[in-house]
Amino acid sequence: MFWFLLITMVVVVAAVTLAVVGGGDSEVLPDVAPEQLVDPLPVARPVDRADVEALRLPVAVRGYRMEDVDDVLVRLGAELAERDARIAELEDALAGAAGPGLGGGPAAGPGPVDFTKDVAGDPEDGRA
Repeated sequence: MFWFLLITMVVVVAAVTLAVVGGGDSEVLPDVAPEQLVDPLPVARPVDRADVEALRLPVAVRGYRMEDVDDVLVRLGAELAERDARIAELEDALAGAAGPGLGGGPAAGPGPVDFTKDVAGDPEDGRA
């Protein structure tokens, strides 16, 4: 019985060693080509929500590929800065076109309501 267990253990160790080290010059698995960004953000038009939702960044050995992530973040940052500038420009144009009547001037109506005052009225003016 001892010899049977010894021979079985030698065969198992040899099989595991052969599987780990390799059985010759042939490669067990071929090298995988690095993933590339398949569907980048559109160049001809502004980025919209569907573009960002459809974007899938390629995975590298230690996470995402930094080049691709940096490119996407720079592009999205530039688009957001452009949109913020356009919004500010339109708000300034709207404030200028609104004039004093709608822009918050004296003709705009009553000022902000002070909610800290007593709702029932001031007891000194007789309206309790």
